[in-house]
Amino acid sequence: MDTPKTADIVIIGGGVMGASAAYHLAKSGIRNVVLLEKEEFFGTGATGRCAGGVRYQFSTEINVKLSLESLPMIERFREEIGQDVGYRQCGYLLVATDEKDANAFRHNVEMQNRLGVQTQLLSGEDVRARLPLMRFEDAIAGTWNPKDGLADPNSVVAGYVSAAQKLGVKALTQAEVTGVRLSRDEVEAVETTQGVIQTRAVLNTAGPWAGLIGEMAGVEIPILPIRRQMFTTNALKEIPEDFPFVIDFAQSLYFHREGEGLLIGMSNQKEQPGFDQSVDEEFEMENFEAAMERMPLLERASRASHWAGLYEVTPDAHPIFGGSRVKGFTICAGFSGHGFMHGPVAGKLMTEYVLDGKFSTVDVSMLDLRRFEEGRLITEYNVV
Repeated sequence: MDTPKTADIVIIGGGVMGASAAYHLAKSGIRNVVLLEKEEFFGTGATGRCAGGVRYQFSTEINVKLSLESLPMIERFREEIGQDVGYRQCGYLLVATDEKDANAFRHNVEMQNRLGVQTQLLSGEDVRARLPLMRFEDAIAGTWNPKDGLADPNSVVAGYVSAAQKLGVKALTQAEVTGVRLSRDEVEAVETTQGVIQTRAVLNTAGPWAGLIGEMAGVEIPILPIRRQMFTTNALKEIPEDFPFVIDFAQSLYFHREGEGLLIGMSNQKEQPGFDQSVDEEFEMENFEAAMERMPLLERASRASHWAGLYEVTPDAHPIFGGSRVKGFTICAGFSGHGFMHGPVAGKLMTEYVLDGKFSTVDVSMLDLRRFEEGRLITEYNVV
């Protein structure tokens, strides 16, 4: 496809945020939309390298409200978009092994229940009864929501891109953005490796690379790329089909069923910001050893595959929605590890903002860029 010379809006970043925004903008009647992705395929950046988890269990009301809108969109994705995304409600089981986390869990469950999310608080005994294959002698409490689960990130992106193209969106791959031209603090054009696109509106959905795009427009965006990695195992016949997404909260160690085996990951607390997406083999061994401590049968397992991706982390682990000091330069990024699950509603929200200057489906106005300089941070506790 030839690069368009002009656009009503240029979306930078072809992951779930950009794809959802492209679809929702076109659906609302804005057809001269250009979606740019620097890689060969859409959704192969941060979105395509995530664990695919979707959940209602968060520690702030705004994140729970985003889940309440976004997860049902994933649930009815096939009906609306025509793409099966493999949504499987296996449930999330978060496990607390210290009193601080246990107290936070109790508070979180109360808040989630108040908002209509039916998360259940479990005792340590409940946790051990539900996870007979795991060693959780130190479990104090747990939280369980059977409607949490998994979906396929690549299918969600592909579905949105295909639906957007049918509505007239021009979606380009291998189109890396090299500059954002301004005229008197207003967007004038986007420079790419495939040509220049004249536009008065840019939506930055570049995920871990959103800060770099911001620099091109002279906008400081406090998003840091942090490597996260995971691996899968060979088939393990002992793992039941209804095995939940288990999170050992204190260690940021997680397990979920992947095919006939498991997908396992853990946050490296020593990881420094950067764009390295290679696998740290030394840390992978630490992850594997921690996993074996919790699930002894892994001593007989072998690794099937492994990969690394990037979290896009903000100072308060919440995303950035809305405008900037540069007229026409808007941002939807910084989801700090839970962007895939909130991508569907995020695209809808940014469409509302572009059309009406406000957010209607969920009021995310407090998650603006200015909160960082004004000290209005809203910290999310349930980040893995």
